[in-house]
Amino acid sequence: MLITARKKLPPPVKSPFLLFRHHHNYFLEFALKSLVLGIESSCDETSVAIVAEHRRVLANEVASQMDLHRRYGGVVPEVASRQHLHDLPILIKEALDKSKTNYDDLTGVAVTAAPGLIGALLVGLSAAKGMAFRLRLPLVAVHHIEAHLYAVELDAEPVLFPALGLVVSGGHTELYKMGSWGQYQLLASTRDDAAGEAFDKVAKLMGLGYPGGPIIEKLALKFPEEKGNFPLARMKDKSLDFSFSGMKTAVGIEIKKKPLETDEDLARLAAKFQRTVLAEIKWRVRSCLDELKPKSLVMGGGVACNQTLRRVLEQECQSTGVAFRVPPAKYCSDNAAMIAGLGSHHLSQGRTTPFSATALASPSGSQPFLLQ
Repeated sequence: MLITARKKLPPPVKSPFLLFRHHHNYFLEFALKSLVLGIESSCDETSVAIVAEHRRVLANEVASQMDLHRRYGGVVPEVASRQHLHDLPILIKEALDKSKTNYDDLTGVAVTAAPGLIGALLVGLSAAKGMAFRLRLPLVAVHHIEAHLYAVELDAEPVLFPALGLVVSGGHTELYKMGSWGQYQLLASTRDDAAGEAFDKVAKLMGLGYPGGPIIEKLALKFPEEKGNFPLARMKDKSLDFSFSGMKTAVGIEIKKKPLETDEDLARLAAKFQRTVLAEIKWRVRSCLDELKPKSLVMGGGVACNQTLRRVLEQECQSTGVAFRVPPAKYCSDNAAMIAGLGSHHLSQGRTTPFSATALASPSGSQPFLLQ
């Protein structure tokens, strides 16, 4: 990737005292004005964004690989990595042009470092390191799932805390108690398939193609009053953890008992499956709302694009007097705006990432979203 030189680059800071003073002054200035470039490449979406003042999106360029992977019925990691390598330089230029900024205007570089496909993550992280090093800007690594929650602040008002956070994506279905940005307690996670993964696998069983979520949602809308449910999953240890693999198995058994012969058969089965998935999410969310009594429910992740899920949870929030916060669809799917926004927040708190940092496919920190 070719990056033009900055005008009047400052000399390297060597003295420990000057280094402290340099960073102290930087973060004071950053609190007043920030312009962060973000890079997202955790799976099959390449994205570059530029966000000002922690939440104002100036550019959010996304290159989808959906058509590339559809022939395989899912994401092929090596193919995804190579496409990220091709698309990133193009998107960086497009983001700068669209935001009418240049490299001299940037105050930081943020990048997804975990979780995700390791090869895909390394492509984005390497590009971010190169930019930050050449431009002498602070680098900050961002946790992809935390960024899905932060997406509600993009082009919007700040969240009211304390809040309940719900992440529903292809690889994660989780609930968090949120004291503020950076203060989290994991309440529930999935013990097998995540919600988005279940949608994809069930769509494959039904012969619907990839990705499964939008297809099943579209079919389910034809029979909104479908009353059937698959068996609900409840943990023997009384936890609120999710489990969707049994539901996938139940769909397979039903198809064997009664083959899908008509479009109506497909639509009714899709409606029954989606209804059960939403019932599982709704029950756990309502349990947390009743117990924690938060001021807000924050939802993020690709499955948050599901309009029926949005309506169901909005009704739950209205009945309990809780503010319902969910991003527009363009910030629910993987995007770099949420990475740049959260990265800007981290930088304003004085958090930076050393150039020795690496990508992590599955972080195992003791605290939620801790990259180690």
